[in-house]
Amino acid sequence: MSLPPAPLSLAPVPVAPRTSALHRTGAFCARHAVWVIAAWLLVLVAAFAGRHAVGATFGDQVTLPGSQATSGADLLARSDPAAGAAGGKVVLHVDSGKVSDHAAALEETLGRLRALPHVTAVAAPVTSSDGATAYTAVSFDRKLKSLGHAYTERLDQATTPAREAGIGVGYGGDLHEIVRAPADDAVAEATGVGAALIVLLLAFGSVAAALMPLLTALVSVGVGLGVVGIVAGTLTFATSAPTLATMIGLGVGIDYALFLITRFRQYLIDGDDPRTAVGRTTAVSGKAVLVAAVTVAVALLSLYACGLTMIGRLGLAATIAVVVTAAAALTLVPAAMGLVGRRVDVLRVRRRPVAESAGDHDGWHRYARLVARYPWRFFTAGFVLVALCAIPLFSMRLGHIDDGADPAGSTTRDAYDWIADAGGPGFGPGVNGPFTLVVDLAHATVSADRVAGRLTGGLTGTHGVARVTPPRTSPDGKVLVTTVVPATGPQSADTGALFATLTDTAVPHALEGTGTRGYLTGSTAGQLEFRDTVTERLPLIIAIVLVCAFLLLAVVFRSLVIPLKAVALNLLTTGASYGVLVAVFQWGWGDGLLGLGEAVPIESYVPMMMFAIVFGLSMDYEIFLLSRIAEEWHATGDNERSVGTGLSLTGRVITCAALIMTAVFLSFTGSPAVVVKMLALGLAVSVVLDATVVRLVLVPSLMFLMGRANWWLPGWLDRRLPRWTV
Repeated sequence: MSLPPAPLSLAPVPVAPRTSALHRTGAFCARHAVWVIAAWLLVLVAAFAGRHAVGATFGDQVTLPGSQATSGADLLARSDPAAGAAGGKVVLHVDSGKVSDHAAALEETLGRLRALPHVTAVAAPVTSSDGATAYTAVSFDRKLKSLGHAYTERLDQATTPAREAGIGVGYGGDLHEIVRAPADDAVAEATGVGAALIVLLLAFGSVAAALMPLLTALVSVGVGLGVVGIVAGTLTFATSAPTLATMIGLGVGIDYALFLITRFRQYLIDGDDPRTAVGRTTAVSGKAVLVAAVTVAVALLSLYACGLTMIGRLGLAATIAVVVTAAAALTLVPAAMGLVGRRVDVLRVRRRPVAESAGDHDGWHRYARLVARYPWRFFTAGFVLVALCAIPLFSMRLGHIDDGADPAGSTTRDAYDWIADAGGPGFGPGVNGPFTLVVDLAHATVSADRVAGRLTGGLTGTHGVARVTPPRTSPDGKVLVTTVVPATGPQSADTGALFATLTDTAVPHALEGTGTRGYLTGSTAGQLEFRDTVTERLPLIIAIVLVCAFLLLAVVFRSLVIPLKAVALNLLTTGASYGVLVAVFQWGWGDGLLGLGEAVPIESYVPMMMFAIVFGLSMDYEIFLLSRIAEEWHATGDNERSVGTGLSLTGRVITCAALIMTAVFLSFTGSPAVVVKMLALGLAVSVVLDATVVRLVLVPSLMFLMGRANWWLPGWLDRRLPRWTV
């Protein structure tokens, strides 16, 4: 199938109705540009002041009501509060000799630890078989996260005698909640902004046009972060929520402004005065921005359907950033365009300004004709490339990234390695992530001693168990508590398999006929249950997002084929980005470039988050491309001409937008948080594939192949669907 011999002509830019609300909004902002910009700056200051006033809190505590881990923790807290108290390990290590050779320094360190505020107990040190490593368990009277990172200085002061004696000190267990400093992503943000500026300069060819989308995006992201902080005064967001909101807000903020300013420059080139151009731009491209933002927001808010509060709130934080960014795109950007006017091309870095198209014979028109001539070849090549990227997906292993993935030389990594590498009872990889088994004796039909004996005998021989501590009865006699130490580390697949064995067979069989029930609890058990819950509910999230996106696109583009194709290709993009994550993080391909010391599993909630975000962002490009195709289709009814013209008009700006968003996301791979690295790389890969292979190869080739069938919609359905077009 090929286009007519005559070259594609540039579609007439539609005249936006001057009575539309968006047109009036854009025109108003252009007329009162200074006041609108001042109002946004005032909102920015107020948002940060409000964030500071409410005292935003962030934490990664995950609770699953009714789960084994939660039920066991509740039982333990009621019967033996001291056993369920928050705590961690202070690990001591010497390269030569024994820790006990420094007895005076060790005793002084233990005394200082006991004197720390909120410390309730410091256990006697457990020493390795060679004496080179020892650790003491420290208990606290409150959740460690509430103590804040500033408490690390108190720990360092308490352990100073040990350090001065030449003993290495590390902080293990849940002490990472205190010791790990909040991720400082300032360098990543600056890198992303710098890379975006370079791409904008190359795309627009003038300093003024390049700075507008960047500055407006920075203002909107600042307001978004302030609002997230204010909301965090009531709801506790995950620690990665601000970084996620920054990534999404900065990426879509620049993109939305880029699409608006590109259309604005085209109107100026066509002869409109600046204020008229702003009104028309906001009415036409602004509607596409609005639909795109709604699509992203729906995808992100669908995360609440998984029933996991932490995941839903991550989606809420990102949604806040997107909503604020869209509001800025429809008000602040028009104000900036109205203020700059025809001076948008001052300080040029190249001779010819770039708008939507360089003419009927530019490279994008020639490329569109080439795709139309060989649609099967382009579709096959694009599909094979994306499918190859998706292959590693089938070996994805979800899990939790433990302290063993922390940077080498950090106190948490040192503590993890010293415990894992040492020999003797109380040491080994599994000590870094033990299971606490709590047995409810309320309805026991045998004595507690008999239950303890059956537990010890039944669990000791279980494959994957390194050690089972002697069970002990709580002070009130209502529960029995023991610790099951795996032979492998917390993030190992074998530890996950052991958890399933213990919960499904080993513990129930050991307690059979005793009238009791056992619950595995602790951090590792909670993370594994969280992983299983996420895996179980991911299909629900996928189904909700797909159905919502399908319905939205069917209403907007008056077609059943276009939304079906869109959701199928977006699934393909998501699968490819998952595959790249598995290859890099799980298989270890290039993990050294990301500062990882070892291969790690895919963090359990990353695929769910990525699906919602990737789907939302990819729909942005789908809507911007299809809205241009639809404009020409409604004007001419010629599918080939519509697809070719839409591709030529949006190819340049979609490519530039993708480069900007990719640069922003890739800059966050320098974050110290491994989860942020995963999200950043996955999002960057998905944007690159979606904006190039999918949006510029697969979509047009399929639309050329399907012809007029692209726009098929049964008459009865057309009459019932609401009228909302872009």
